[in-house]
Amino acid sequence: MTKRIAFLTATEGIEEVELTKPWQAAADAGHTVELLSLEEGEVQLFQHLDKSSTQKVDRLVSDASPDDYDALVLPGGVANPDALRMDDTAVAFVRAFAESGKPVAAICHAPWTLVEADAVRGKRMTSWPSLQTDIRNGGGEWVDEEVVVDGNLITSRNPDDIPAFSQALLEALGDS
Repeated sequence: MTKRIAFLTATEGIEEVELTKPWQAAADAGHTVELLSLEEGEVQLFQHLDKSSTQKVDRLVSDASPDDYDALVLPGGVANPDALRMDDTAVAFVRAFAESGKPVAAICHAPWTLVEADAVRGKRMTSWPSLQTDIRNGGGEWVDEEVVVDGNLITSRNPDDIPAFSQALLEALGDS
Protein backbone atom coordinates (compact mmCIF):
# COMPACT_ATOMS: atom_id res chain seq x y z
CA MET A 1 0.00 0.00 0.00
CA THR A 2 1.32 3.41 -0.95
CA LYS A 3 2.27 5.61 1.99
CA ARG A 4 2.80 9.37 2.03
CA ILE A 5 6.17 10.47 3.44
CA ALA A 6 7.11 14.02 4.45
CA PHE A 7 10.73 15.13 4.23
CA LEU A 8 11.22 18.28 6.31
CA THR A 9 14.12 20.67 5.72
CA ALA A 10 15.11 24.27 6.26
CA THR A 11 15.88 26.35 3.18
CA GLU A 12 19.60 25.60 3.02
CA GLY A 13 22.40 23.53 4.48
CA ILE A 14 20.76 20.18 3.71
CA GLU A 15 23.22 17.33 3.15
CA GLU A 16 22.23 16.29 -0.38
CA VAL A 17 22.58 12.50 -0.08
CA GLU A 18 20.71 12.49 3.24
CA LEU A 19 17.69 13.88 1.39
CA THR A 20 18.01 12.32 -2.06
CA LYS A 21 18.96 8.72 -1.20
CA PRO A 22 16.15 8.00 1.33
CA TRP A 23 13.79 9.94 -0.97
CA GLN A 24 14.71 7.68 -3.88
CA ALA A 25 14.41 4.53 -1.76
CA ALA A 26 10.91 5.53 -0.66
CA ALA A 27 9.86 6.52 -4.18
CA ASP A 28 11.30 3.28 -5.61
CA ALA A 29 9.20 1.36 -3.06
CA GLY A 30 6.10 3.05 -4.51
CA HIS A 31 5.54 5.65 -1.80
CA THR A 32 4.57 9.28 -2.36
CA VAL A 33 7.28 11.66 -1.16
CA GLU A 34 6.82 15.36 -0.44
CA LEU A 35 9.28 18.07 0.55
CA LEU A 36 8.14 20.38 3.33
CA SER A 37 10.11 23.49 4.20
CA LEU A 38 9.94 26.86 5.91
CA GLU A 39 9.59 28.89 2.70
CA GLU A 40 8.19 28.36 -0.79
CA GLY A 41 10.45 27.88 -3.82
CA GLU A 42 13.53 25.69 -3.65
CA VAL A 43 15.88 24.51 -0.94
CA GLN A 44 19.66 24.56 -1.35
CA LEU A 45 21.35 21.19 -0.99
CA PHE A 46 25.01 20.80 -0.07
CA GLN A 47 27.75 18.23 -0.41
CA HIS A 48 29.37 18.85 2.96
CA LEU A 49 30.16 22.60 2.82
CA ASP A 50 29.79 23.08 -0.95
CA LYS A 51 26.52 24.07 -2.63
CA SER A 52 25.24 21.36 -4.94
CA SER A 53 21.73 21.09 -6.37
CA THR A 54 18.37 22.51 -5.36
CA GLN A 55 15.05 20.80 -4.81
CA LYS A 56 11.56 22.21 -5.19
CA VAL A 57 9.45 22.65 -2.07
CA ASP A 58 6.09 20.90 -2.35
CA ARG A 59 4.43 22.41 0.71
CA LEU A 60 5.12 24.76 3.57
CA VAL A 61 5.41 23.07 6.96
CA SER A 62 3.05 25.76 8.26
CA ASP A 63 0.37 24.40 5.89
CA ALA A 64 0.99 20.74 6.74
CA SER A 65 -0.36 18.44 9.42
CA PRO A 66 1.15 15.18 10.68
CA ASP A 67 -2.28 13.67 9.94
CA ASP A 68 -1.48 14.10 6.22
CA TYR A 69 1.53 11.74 6.33
CA ASP A 70 2.50 8.19 7.26
CA ALA A 71 6.15 8.97 8.09
CA LEU A 72 8.53 11.88 8.56
CA VAL A 73 12.16 12.01 7.42
CA LEU A 74 14.59 14.60 8.77
CA PRO A 75 17.75 14.85 6.64
CA GLY A 76 20.90 16.28 8.19
CA GLY A 77 23.56 18.77 7.29
CA VAL A 78 24.72 21.10 10.04
CA ALA A 79 22.85 24.29 9.09
CA ASN A 80 19.59 22.55 8.16
CA PRO A 81 18.54 21.12 11.55
CA ASP A 82 20.01 24.12 13.34
CA ALA A 83 17.63 26.37 11.39
CA LEU A 84 14.68 23.99 11.88
CA ARG A 85 15.11 23.91 15.65
CA MET A 86 14.86 27.72 15.71
CA ASP A 87 11.50 27.66 13.88
CA ASP A 88 8.54 27.20 16.25
CA THR A 89 6.26 25.85 13.51
CA ALA A 90 8.78 23.21 12.41
CA VAL A 91 9.46 22.16 16.00
CA ALA A 92 5.73 21.87 16.73
CA PHE A 93 5.26 19.76 13.58
CA VAL A 94 8.11 17.43 14.58
CA ARG A 95 6.83 17.17 18.16
CA ALA A 96 3.30 16.33 16.99
CA PHE A 97 4.64 13.79 14.51
CA ALA A 98 6.77 12.09 17.16
CA GLU A 99 3.79 11.98 19.53
CA SER A 100 1.60 10.45 16.79
CA GLY A 101 3.50 7.17 16.95
CA LYS A 102 4.16 7.19 13.21
CA PRO A 103 7.76 6.63 12.01
CA VAL A 104 10.19 9.55 12.37
CA ALA A 105 13.58 8.99 10.73
CA ALA A 106 16.47 11.39 11.45
CA ILE A 107 20.03 11.12 10.21
CA CYS A 108 23.34 12.74 11.14
CA HIS A 109 22.71 16.23 12.65
CA ALA A 110 18.90 16.01 12.21
CA PRO A 111 18.30 14.76 15.78
CA TRP A 112 18.95 18.35 16.93
CA THR A 113 15.38 19.08 15.83
CA LEU A 114 14.14 16.05 17.78
CA VAL A 115 15.95 17.32 20.89
CA GLU A 116 14.30 20.73 20.49
CA ALA A 117 10.91 19.02 20.05
CA ASP A 118 11.47 17.11 23.32
CA ALA A 119 11.14 13.86 21.37
CA VAL A 120 14.30 12.06 22.56
CA ARG A 121 13.48 11.61 26.26
CA GLY A 122 13.71 7.91 27.13
CA LYS A 123 14.78 6.97 23.59
CA ARG A 124 17.86 5.02 22.54
CA MET A 125 19.30 6.64 19.42
CA THR A 126 22.33 7.61 17.37
CA SER A 127 23.50 10.65 15.42
CA TRP A 128 26.61 12.45 14.28
CA PRO A 129 28.92 12.06 17.32
CA SER A 130 28.97 15.78 18.19
CA LEU A 131 25.26 15.60 19.13
CA GLN A 132 25.65 12.96 21.84
CA THR A 133 25.76 15.49 24.69
CA ASP A 134 22.66 17.27 23.35
CA ILE A 135 20.82 13.96 23.12
CA ARG A 136 21.84 12.96 26.65
CA ASN A 137 20.85 16.39 27.96
CA GLY A 138 17.48 15.90 26.24
CA GLY A 139 16.97 12.65 28.15
CA GLY A 140 17.98 10.23 25.41
CA GLU A 141 20.54 7.43 25.39
CA TRP A 142 23.17 7.97 22.66
CA VAL A 143 24.86 4.94 21.07
CA ASP A 144 27.35 4.61 18.21
CA GLU A 145 25.52 2.28 15.81
CA GLU A 146 24.70 2.32 12.09
CA VAL A 147 20.95 2.52 12.63
CA VAL A 148 18.89 2.50 15.81
CA VAL A 149 15.14 1.89 15.95
CA ASP A 150 13.42 2.69 19.24
CA GLY A 151 9.67 2.67 18.98
CA ASN A 152 8.74 5.00 16.12
CA LEU A 153 12.14 6.73 16.09
CA ILE A 154 14.74 5.70 13.48
CA THR A 155 18.20 7.30 13.64
CA SER A 156 21.55 6.94 11.85
CA ARG A 157 24.96 8.58 12.17
CA ASN A 158 26.07 9.76 8.73
CA PRO A 159 25.84 9.29 4.95
CA ASP A 160 27.64 5.93 5.14
CA ASP A 161 24.62 4.62 7.07
CA ILE A 162 22.05 5.61 4.43
CA PRO A 163 21.40 2.08 3.09
CA ALA A 164 20.56 0.79 6.60
CA PHE A 165 18.66 4.00 7.42
CA SER A 166 16.54 3.73 4.27
CA GLN A 167 15.90 0.01 4.89
CA ALA A 168 14.76 0.71 8.46
CA LEU A 169 12.40 3.41 7.17
CA LEU A 170 10.91 1.06 4.58
CA GLU A 171 10.50 -1.70 7.19
CA ALA A 172 8.70 0.76 9.47
CA LEU A 173 6.34 1.48 6.58
CA GLY A 174 5.59 -2.23 6.20
CA ASP A 175 7.93 -2.89 3.26
CA SER A 176 10.35 -5.80 3.44
